[in-house]
Amino acid sequence: MLAASAAILVGLVILVWSADRFVFGAAATARQFGMSPLLIGMTIVSLGTSAPEIFVSATASLDGAGTLAIGNAIGSNITNIGLVLGITALMAPLPIQGKMLKKEIPILLLVTVIAGLVLQDLEITFVDGLILLACLVVTLFWLFNESSEQGIGGLDEEEANEIEHTSTTKAIFWLVVGLVLLMVSAKLLVWGAVDVARYFGISELVIGLTIVAIGTSLPELAASIASALKGHHDIAIGNVVGSNIFNLLAVLPIPGLVATTQIESSVLWRDYGTMLGMTVLLIGCVYLFRRSGKVGRGAGVLMLAGYCSYLGLLLVQTQAA
Repeated sequence: MLAASAAILVGLVILVWSADRFVFGAAATARQFGMSPLLIGMTIVSLGTSAPEIFVSATASLDGAGTLAIGNAIGSNITNIGLVLGITALMAPLPIQGKMLKKEIPILLLVTVIAGLVLQDLEITFVDGLILLACLVVTLFWLFNESSEQGIGGLDEEEANEIEHTSTTKAIFWLVVGLVLLMVSAKLLVWGAVDVARYFGISELVIGLTIVAIGTSLPELAASIASALKGHHDIAIGNVVGSNIFNLLAVLPIPGLVATTQIESSVLWRDYGTMLGMTVLLIGCVYLFRRSGKVGRGAGVLMLAGYCSYLGLLLVQTQAA
């Protein structure tokens, strides 16, 4: 039990750090081989925000813990809105970017509905995985076309400059090191999470919805808090919206692509229902406060309260079981 708990902690720390190094290495390598900064931002950097979830879900699925992978995808979206945006909004009001109302927000709502349709038969199959991946390709293509005249997507000036001036050797070094550590830390985290779940008699799904979801959402939380402290919190909502889109289109399909994965009915009404509710809450706040241009602390309290209520529900149901 002690070893499993240590594995979770160490796995999470290495996972978060290696994901950042992997994305940097991949972006810098792509730039050295001639990929445009815009395309790097729209693909490698955007998908990189979901790198921890992708590697953990792939590892869990290959180890036969598909429900943990599903819990990770859904739980991360709940955590991103309720915990990440909730805490960030409490620290400082979050500016609303006008283009987000026309582009990312409608896509997030559509993708969330599609995910619900995929889950409604209480299983994720290979075909379901292909459908979600097809939606990912269409989404990336559409976002790229829409952003083609808006500069570097997903990269700020400092990041773009660092990537531009990184040597090929250094870029490949961080790409390889980041990739290896991502795989090792994901394996360590999944082993520890499954072991803890079995020790306490908790389902792998619940572990994925809570401990693993919070852990893999740490990069978004750290980035949002750091940005708020520096006064650069204008991209917090956009980062979470983008991450949630990729979680549903790049992470959720993984269990189905490995093997048909059955899910409990509670995943649909409790977990997906909460994710949908939190998504609607976020969209409602964005549209309600679009004239003032900021999502304030009151909305942050609502998001955080919703997240705490969800955790409370999970606790009560787990104890009852």
